Amino acid sequence: MSDSKILRPIIEHTPFETQPTQNVHGWERIGSVAGGVMMVGKGLRRGGIFGLIQVAIGGVALVRGVTGHSSLKDKLEQGRQEMNSVRTKIERAGEELKSLKTKAEVAAEKATKTRG
Repeated sequence: MSDSKILRPIIEHTPFETQPTQNVHGWERIGSVAGGVMMVGKGLRRGGIFGLIQVAIGGVALVRGVTGHSSLKDKLEQGRQEMNSVRTKIERAGEELKSLKTKAEVAAEKATKTRG
């Protein structure tokens, strides 16, 4: 490997760094822990590739419940916020169009009255 290449880590944060904000609370968190424990147990009993997949999914749910943070939930919330922002902009544009239409109709009426 040449000295000119700089290697940069692709991991954004590690579990031992400052934890992200909690976005999983109450029953949702308890359900994640319970479901994660159940999935890990079933996966270990099952064995094989499908058991390993079950253990991995259970582990993700378990971590979600223990830490109280879900990256997927963060992304979904960001998408929802962006959608609400777009909706607000569309509503404002609609109001502006209504106003412009009213002004155009008034101007057209004035123009026809002055001609006639």
